[in-house]
Amino acid sequence: MSGVITPRGASRTLLSINSLLVFLFFYAPIILLIIFSFSDNRNVGVWGGFTLDWYGEFADSQPTRKALWNSIQIAVASTIVSVVLGTLGALALERFTFRGKQVFDALLYLPIIIPDVTMAVMMLLFFAELAGVLGLSKGFATITLSHIAFSISFVSVVVRARIAGMDERLEEAAMDLYASRWQAFRYVTLPLIMPGILGGGLLALTLSLDDVVITQFVAGPGWTTLPVFVFGLIRKGVTPLINAVSVVMLLASMALVALSLFVQRVRTTDSA
Repeated sequence: MSGVITPRGASRTLLSINSLLVFLFFYAPIILLIIFSFSDNRNVGVWGGFTLDWYGEFADSQPTRKALWNSIQIAVASTIVSVVLGTLGALALERFTFRGKQVFDALLYLPIIIPDVTMAVMMLLFFAELAGVLGLSKGFATITLSHIAFSISFVSVVVRARIAGMDERLEEAAMDLYASRWQAFRYVTLPLIMPGILGGGLLALTLSLDDVVITQFVAGPGWTTLPVFVFGLIRKGVTPLINAVSVVMLLASMALVALSLFVQRVRTTDSA
């Protein structure tokens, strides 16, 4: 009979409502953040008419530009090193057998498992001891090394997933055709795992640009990154400027994630 709700139809309706509520829970704050970044009222939660002044203040603020430039420098440097070391670690774990492999595998996952605060304290103590021996002061080097320490694990996980899905017989076939190990890697393995490398690199870049806790612990004078700068704005007094800065960071993160997904899809389609 038409108009009768079946148990299956009721389940689908409930699941749809649940999905809608979940999406609202996650994305309603983001939508409000974007809307109030255009408010002409200095009160962050009160609408005072449409304006772009807060984005203009963001562009004209010298401390904001400096924090943004610091974030970009640190993110690029840490990503390059993390991609190289993470890829090498992934290849070692997936392609070779060596003593202590299981221990190395477990240690590689630690930065993903342990809380950010715990890792921040660990890095702070490490650099404090290192400063006493080598005279290393907190700043660009300490922040970059800290970001490398937690980014390597994420890069390695992504690359390992790509290597695990690759047919090893392709490398063997290349070496059967008189290719050296380097040539087999250069012309066979590397192109096949490149989507994982690019995806891991973009993920590392995003994590570095968004990090607050670890950076705040290991940063030195003059090396405030944009997320730490935003956190400082909260303590000094909240204005819609923080909304504008947050929207810029949000859009940058979304663009990097979208680029990562696009690159992986294009590479997967080309390899197929």
